[in-house]
Amino acid sequence: MSDEKNRGGDSGGESTVTVVVAAAANLGIAVAKLVAGLISGSSAMLSEAAHSVADTVTEVMLLTALKRSGKPADEEHPLGYGPERYIWAMLAAVATFVGGAVFSLYDGIHTLTQGEELGDPLVSYLVLAVAFVLEGLSLRTGIRQVRGEAARLRMPAPHYLRRTSDTAVKAVVMEDSAALTGLLLAAGGLLGGQLSGSGIWDGIASVLIGVLLVYVAWVLCRSNAQLLIGRPLPAEMRAGVREELLSVPHVVEVLELTTLIQGPRELLVAAKVDFRDASTAAEIEWACEEAEQRLRERYPSIRRVYLDPTPGLAQRSAARSGG
Repeated sequence: MSDEKNRGGDSGGESTVTVVVAAAANLGIAVAKLVAGLISGSSAMLSEAAHSVADTVTEVMLLTALKRSGKPADEEHPLGYGPERYIWAMLAAVATFVGGAVFSLYDGIHTLTQGEELGDPLVSYLVLAVAFVLEGLSLRTGIRQVRGEAARLRMPAPHYLRRTSDTAVKAVVMEDSAALTGLLLAAGGLLGGQLSGSGIWDGIASVLIGVLLVYVAWVLCRSNAQLLIGRPLPAEMRAGVREELLSVPHVVEVLELTTLIQGPRELLVAAKVDFRDASTAAEIEWACEEAEQRLRERYPSIRRVYLDPTPGLAQRSAARSGG
């Protein structure tokens, strides 16, 4: 996942660029789709306009998330503001559901039950073509970042996208992918109506767009909810942390290891560690410093390391027996 190695200082700025490009594209597309939908009378085009408006609102929230989560730790928030990005990203997913999916489903069902008068679809086709190009450019920016990070971490891009804690990039890629699919559905609805003279195809396309947005909103909500609740580092990274701790002089055993993802580049490690009984207080202090240094060298995204010197099982058993 994205937290397993150093993502570099440019990753946050790269995520911001990805979101800004997507927001600019969606804002212009939303206006064009709305005009085309009003001219053609297509419910699918109006659904796509709602889809683009929802995506624009989503990107504004993601930009807010990136800005607020980057604030440094202070007295009121000693562990920083990293998790705040997941709150805003969760709200963005809800906006996708409310602003896009609900409208699309309603408009599609209304068209299927009440029918609609078909207008000239030419403008809609032109808008869909331009929107497809712009959405494709936005998606390319997001995919380029995903591939770059996946290559840095030596993992397949789909696996990185599924497990990354950089939910801003994940949201952009998923929403742009859904947008391209929605454009094809809208074009299919227009073509079906044009060939058959019936608005039923347009209504079906609108409903399918709504279902697609429900799925995207659900996936993004679930991803952000997992990170808000508290997701540990992946198993292979936890094994690496344990390995580094055990390699430190005077460390005998790692009794308990707790890890937490606080943000794409903010990881926390806490452990109960059994040190050699013969170690002095000074040796234990320096061993803790060395452990933190080694962990940060191997995983630069680790920001906080808390080690608790704890007697091992044998010492505790001996102490109870002696008591």
